[in-house]
Amino acid sequence: MAILEIVKNPSPLLTQKCKEVKVFDEKLCKLLDDMYETMVAADGVGIAAPQVGELLRVAIVDLGEGDDVIEMVNPVVTAIGGSEIDIEGCLSFPGLYGEVERPYFVRVEAQERDGSLYELEAEDYEARAILHEIDHLDGVLFDSKIRRIVDPSELEPAEDEGEGGEMI
Repeated sequence: MAILEIVKNPSPLLTQKCKEVKVFDEKLCKLLDDMYETMVAADGVGIAAPQVGELLRVAIVDLGEGDDVIEMVNPVVTAIGGSEIDIEGCLSFPGLYGEVERPYFVRVEAQERDGSLYELEAEDYEARAILHEIDHLDGVLFDSKIRRIVDPSELEPAEDEGEGGEMI
């Protein structure tokens, strides 16, 4: 496994729509493994393929806390519900934090690294992280959704993983 360079804003790679994955092979497995290592090394909770220079519909979310790592290949949002505003950051925007409104609930259909289909439902911060990463796959960046920029000094020290403006 390798730690990859994270693509930073204003790279045009970040605003392109990603291509559907059609081949489920060792190359895809290596990409997922490398993305995970890169995300962990950068202290993030999510990462999408365009953030490491690959324009593929692949993303990972890992909230820690004993939860399984969520690997999403070709994810499609099938339902959303509710709404909440919370602080987000992004590995491609170091030092930028902002209040972003997102659905409280999400249902997603996606594929595993072997191509098998699955469905997942998530709420609260997990839903926020999943939707943030899926936005990356569509070339939508979180800075376009910020309602109010939050100064890093306003961030509370995170007692729990996923709170206090962690980098998604």
